[in-house]
Amino acid sequence: MDDVPPPQGPQGGGGSEDGDALNLGEYAQRAYLEYALSVVKGRALPVVSDGQKPVQRRILYAMFRMGLAWSGANGAKPVKSARVVGDVLGRFHPHGDQAAYDALVRMAQDFAQRYPLVDGQGNFGSRDGDGAAAMRYTEARLTPLARLLLEEIDEGTVDFTPNYDGSTEEPQALPARLPFVLLNGASGIAVGMATEVPSHNLREVAEAAVKLLRDPKLSDDELYAAIPGPDFPGGAQIISAPEDIRAAYASGRGSLKLRARWKVEDLARGQWQLVITELPHGVSSQKVLEEIEEISNPKVKTGKKAVTPEQLQLKNTLLAVLDGVRDESSKDAPVRLVFEPKSRTVAVEELTQVLLAHTSLETSSPINLTMVGLDGKPVQKTLRELLLEWLQFRQTTIERRSRYRLQKAEDRIHILEGRQIVLLNIDEVIAIIRASDEPKAALIERFRLSDRQAEDILEIRLRQLARLEAIKIEQELKNLRDEADKLRDILGNPGTLKRLMVKEIEADAKQFGDARRTLIQAEKRAVAELKVVDEPVTVVISQKGWARALKGHEVDINGLGFKAGDALYDAFRCRSVDTLIALGSSGRSYSVAVSALPGGRGDGAPVTSLIELEPGTQLLHYIAGPAGQSVVLAGSGGYGLVATVGDLTASKRVGKAFLSLEPGELPLRPCMVSPEQPQLACLAEDGHLLTYAVTELKLQPKGGRGLMLMELAPKVTLQAVCCFASGLLLSGIARGNKPKEELLRLSGLAAHAGKRARKGKPVEGFKQVTGMVAGVKE
Repeated sequence: MDDVPPPQGPQGGGGSEDGDALNLGEYAQRAYLEYALSVVKGRALPVVSDGQKPVQRRILYAMFRMGLAWSGANGAKPVKSARVVGDVLGRFHPHGDQAAYDALVRMAQDFAQRYPLVDGQGNFGSRDGDGAAAMRYTEARLTPLARLLLEEIDEGTVDFTPNYDGSTEEPQALPARLPFVLLNGASGIAVGMATEVPSHNLREVAEAAVKLLRDPKLSDDELYAAIPGPDFPGGAQIISAPEDIRAAYASGRGSLKLRARWKVEDLARGQWQLVITELPHGVSSQKVLEEIEEISNPKVKTGKKAVTPEQLQLKNTLLAVLDGVRDESSKDAPVRLVFEPKSRTVAVEELTQVLLAHTSLETSSPINLTMVGLDGKPVQKTLRELLLEWLQFRQTTIERRSRYRLQKAEDRIHILEGRQIVLLNIDEVIAIIRASDEPKAALIERFRLSDRQAEDILEIRLRQLARLEAIKIEQELKNLRDEADKLRDILGNPGTLKRLMVKEIEADAKQFGDARRTLIQAEKRAVAELKVVDEPVTVVISQKGWARALKGHEVDINGLGFKAGDALYDAFRCRSVDTLIALGSSGRSYSVAVSALPGGRGDGAPVTSLIELEPGTQLLHYIAGPAGQSVVLAGSGGYGLVATVGDLTASKRVGKAFLSLEPGELPLRPCMVSPEQPQLACLAEDGHLLTYAVTELKLQPKGGRGLMLMELAPKVTLQAVCCFASGLLLSGIARGNKPKEELLRLSGLAAHAGKRARKGKPVEGFKQVTGMVAGVKE
């Protein structure tokens, strides 16, 4: 019985440290957490210290160990990229060879990296998305700038850890002399987090680091004056306002607006062409050409039967100003996109506005300064926090380097002091060595040497006993003691250490810094404005929701044709710049520009094809007019409100929730409000009629349920609302089930007048009232 395991808890798991069983939920949680941490720290996010992801760090370290570091006038001879990838996989990174090669290729692309760390020879891809040649064809070596990451690595500056099989060691970080996490940026998606660090200018980053080093409480204005914004490899222009850039740096997250840069080239006979010379980061010439092709030759969207009116309108807008486009990019001009205007009379601003609004020549670039900190935790940092943390790392690196160099200097001084003793007593030393059976012990006892000094004397060559050697030893000792004193001063004096850091950062910035490429100049973002001629039109809506816009107001409504089984819903006399509002059964409003409606003699187009209708919703009612036109909206539950067409207009095709309805309620047909029709009539399903001034209703621009329009009997709904002036024309069924129409003038409506939310009075002479409209019957 002693071997019987203890009973499990109600959840069926052991969970105890002593048992063999483990709850499945606990195991899954632990396994997923380990996987997430592995992805975050071992694959996707850069480290604040050297700005590298693990695969990048391993590639750089492997190339350094292979002797591919830049040295001398021409540098190391490059080797096949396959050799580098093989060494990286075999020693440090046991993953896919293509993934490692892709990382190496990216570090060599000058259009992807602001400061490439790999000098690639051969085809390493293009900004248009062309891939690099196979690794067996390309060659690689480190760039001169890479020494800022690697040259101090053998001086005890960073910790090493065993590689995956324990056969060798790899650095946990590289001793970066500059904050490379800002210089080249980083992009990655981890589990539950992502990073998007843009590249920056080396001189500006170095200046900001020096300023923060001298004054950790540096003001935001001074910090952002040193780093006004990112500096992308391809140049282009940042059009975001300075305060938006500062806000992104202050929070560690934001978005910048980027724009291409261009020039206008004058041609013969007054002709001209627009030439794009710099593209936003991440945008290629091929992408822009594809967008132009998609606009000028639109294809039918999935789920649609024909090209939408918006696509046709956009096509006409583009072709009205653009005649042709060609890509003249070459080795001498990495980006040269030429746009030819439709005619020389087209304004440059008009062409650029259309291109910027509808292509990636103007785009957004995210900022997300998430990275692994010195404490090993992935955190979203502000620009100030990032620089201060890197300065802390650099200070630690210099301190470790100084201790290593001091120890080496002291060891060398110790050896040279022993050799000085030999040279001063060379005859006696030779005699002891010749006569003694244990010369090492004898030398230690006679001259009070250390074991290391005695061992060095016994291994010394005879040529090093010359008199000239004594002078060299004396000079070397002097230099080493001076160096040791300086190193002790660095380690013991924070001011000296700070001055050394400043000196090294400024020296590196002077050697490797370059001018800013990306222009920072705030501009208004291009808006997709489609020019519409303001003219009178008549919007015709059928009962099944087919819409068309016919020119003019003198349209013979009775002569219009409709599809079989369809008929007229209404015709609205308005302007081409006005808006058509469709009201869904859920109370949601959808809007379509009148200019987007098809014209001609056809049946028009279904409104549902011009919007994205909410599932389970039907379009019930329509109204068209200018943005300032007031409208009464009501629900069958007896509540309603006043809003304008502009309030009902939605910025997106999916519409917006506006009229709040209870379950089972439906919106009624809207009615327009005007000074000529100041009264509102409310007709209940049971024939009760109530009239009062429209001014008793509340204007609700954001929508809602509204106010009670009319008191209704139980299980009775509101049937219709109508604005009128001098009379109402009622229609319905008379006592003998015959159709009936009756005009109620003001005298006849007096009995139904009252206050809002009253019950009203029944209409006499009708068995059932089915509708009402404003007007006077002739």
